[in-house]
Amino acid sequence: MSSPEPQVRAARNPRSPSAGRGPVVAVTGAASGAGDLLTRRLAASDEVRRVVAIDERRGECAEAQWHVLDVRDPAIAEKLRGVDVVVHLALDLDLETDPAARTAHNVRGTQTVLTAAAAAGVHRVVLCTSAMVYGALPDNDIPLSEDAELRATAEATGVGDLLEIERLARRAPRAHPGLHVTVVRPAVLVGGTDTALTRYFESPRLLVVAGSRPAWQFCHVEDLVSALEYAALEKVEGDFAVGCDGWLEQEDVEQLSGIRRMELPSAVALGAAARLHRIGLTPSPAGDLAYTMHPWVVSVGRLHDAGWRPAWTNEEVLAALLEEAAGRHTVAGRRLGAKDAIAPAAAGATVALLGTAALVRRARRRRGL
Repeated sequence: MSSPEPQVRAARNPRSPSAGRGPVVAVTGAASGAGDLLTRRLAASDEVRRVVAIDERRGECAEAQWHVLDVRDPAIAEKLRGVDVVVHLALDLDLETDPAARTAHNVRGTQTVLTAAAAAGVHRVVLCTSAMVYGALPDNDIPLSEDAELRATAEATGVGDLLEIERLARRAPRAHPGLHVTVVRPAVLVGGTDTALTRYFESPRLLVVAGSRPAWQFCHVEDLVSALEYAALEKVEGDFAVGCDGWLEQEDVEQLSGIRRMELPSAVALGAAARLHRIGLTPSPAGDLAYTMHPWVVSVGRLHDAGWRPAWTNEEVLAALLEEAAGRHTVAGRRLGAKDAIAPAAAGATVALLGTAALVRRARRRRGL
């Protein structure tokens, strides 16, 4: 799936002719993913004076000034001297990372960046969490206000880290007067990402919990990057969400994807998810399932008020996600290798359940159970 023509996106993000007079922006996690895309975008912008790129390895954007180090290293403060804005994207949300190591990296890294930024005289830090922090709950408004209470719990992958980052963001301006913190919360992120939510679309059947009312809102990584640029250039006020306009109902997703559903009672689905995760068979805890059961659609009003518009629709992002997922096979959140893969054309609900049972038997044999 290709994105809209570049000139359309450029028209939505007009640049100032005052080249060289803008801020110096530092990007952490600049060598890959959204960090790489943002570094390139800022380096090409007439509104940015200079880009400082920080990562554990050097990236490919030759126009940026590179510093190779871990964001948890206090030496980062020296690298931020003369920087006006820091966009912190050096987060590890990999499903396969040890949870304790992931938390140590994410929370300590954010603490260090905020403290170093304040010590270096940085004016603003932009943090990126997720709209998941609002929580997926049956009584959520559709859409949620950007000022809605953060009601998530730490039961889903990485959400505990994101909630702690949100807490650090609220505390930082009090601890460091003069430092401003902006938090950006994307919807389901798509575009080179691997999460429990993107793996949902790699399954032979879409698991639907009986009685639930899912609502799907996506965010393409290109739209996240353009929103982060708005934040770095201080074109939008306050914390804000980013995603496509509107949302898709579960029936829309099934029709557009051509993937049929497998409906299970809540107790069965949640119980199975918890057991599979407990024995180490799947990387996703049962808490991830809530985000496919209940709505957590968000308003993008603050970006709209600032003149930003998404370049992608929900339908387009879903198509791009399905294109990325082609050839991958996931059962119960576990991605299968070529020898395990279940052919989607042959996989019905029964086959998916049998596949899960086979994985359980294999895990038990490995453990001698």
